[in-house]
Amino acid sequence: MVPISMKSFADSASLFIAERSDAPSRQVAWEAFEFAGLPTTSDEVWRYAPLHDFALDRFTVVAEPKSAADSSFAAQLCERAGLAIRVVDGFCVSSGVTVDGVTVEAVESAQSLSGSTFTTRYASDTFALLNIALAPTTTIIRVAAGVNVAEPIVVLNVANSTSSFSRTQIFLGRGSSATIVEYFEGGADALVVPLSEYEVGDNASLQLVTYQRLEATSWHVARTTGFLSRDARLRQAVVGIGAHYNRSRNDAEMLGAGSENELRTTFLGSGTQVHDFRTHQLHHGARSRSTLLSKGAVADTSRSIYTGLIEIEKGAKRTDARQTNHNLLLSPGAHADSVPNLDIRENDVMCAHASSVGPLDELQRWYLESRGVTRDDAERLMIQGFFYEMLANLPPQLAELVERDVTSVLAAVNVVTP
Repeated sequence: MVPISMKSFADSASLFIAERSDAPSRQVAWEAFEFAGLPTTSDEVWRYAPLHDFALDRFTVVAEPKSAADSSFAAQLCERAGLAIRVVDGFCVSSGVTVDGVTVEAVESAQSLSGSTFTTRYASDTFALLNIALAPTTTIIRVAAGVNVAEPIVVLNVANSTSSFSRTQIFLGRGSSATIVEYFEGGADALVVPLSEYEVGDNASLQLVTYQRLEATSWHVARTTGFLSRDARLRQAVVGIGAHYNRSRNDAEMLGAGSENELRTTFLGSGTQVHDFRTHQLHHGARSRSTLLSKGAVADTSRSIYTGLIEIEKGAKRTDARQTNHNLLLSPGAHADSVPNLDIRENDVMCAHASSVGPLDELQRWYLESRGVTRDDAERLMIQGFFYEMLANLPPQLAELVERDVTSVLAAVNVVTP
């Protein structure tokens, strides 16, 4: 264990790296992090982040996981899964029961699914470099070619210490299908920096749900990347509820012809929370498709930022890419920014983007009130309807559980409307 007297994050990180068998590659990532330094609000991609509240020396890198009881929600989630994998403070502590056609292992690996090393792939991402240097292992889930996994696979990520650096790679073989849920909880006064990559083989289908319910005092900086082969399908839902600062970057690369990515991101902000969602959908393959829908609501003095980029390379003919972002303001002190972008280098394509920021619709509220619904109940129904569109595509085994949890959070939100 790291000595109690060791208060410097850098000191604990150096000790952790020195004790790993792959220390040289980790040291390269750590030196790249030191060279890049922590971001500042003068950096365009970090201009909205509350970095004045952030101090790296509040956190310590741990050499082993800290055990604690799972929440009731986590226990119910695992009970409904066909396979439950437990990751605590970045350490894979249980790979669950055996499922035909699915293998799970925890390895020390420096290789990204992009074909390069992690350090090369994420050289410009400061927090990803931290993960590369400090993630204990990579949890690798493989679904064999032609295997259809009937029950959901749950990856339970729990942060019990002051820092957690989890890393996950998922491989789906040709013609396979699976539903995987990455769930995050805990994280009181902690830094949680997960990194996930997904490789979806030819004609394979991955339904992926990321549900973040960390403590309100945590810092969550996540990054995911999907690599889609010919006729592959990645349907991804990202739900962010917790954390003081919740930053989630979700990328997808449509590499093969006919590949398809559907991404839905949603969040609920309250208090002084900041939700910062970023997406990048890169089209290489012809006839590839991407559909992005981002919806969220902010109350009290919380704020949100959505920045999305659709990028279409030369040769990606007949690509169809659409991007939509809607934001609800539930109080006068809340704020939302929306920055959609298109970068198109091919003529034979269809692209569209749209965004909106505003309060609850007064006419809709009046309609409900005119039929005997109280004002408070009308507002709750409208907010629930706004969110339930995002939850409609959840796995049926888990939908009721997640919807009930989101409803309990909505019930506690203070709505202030004209």
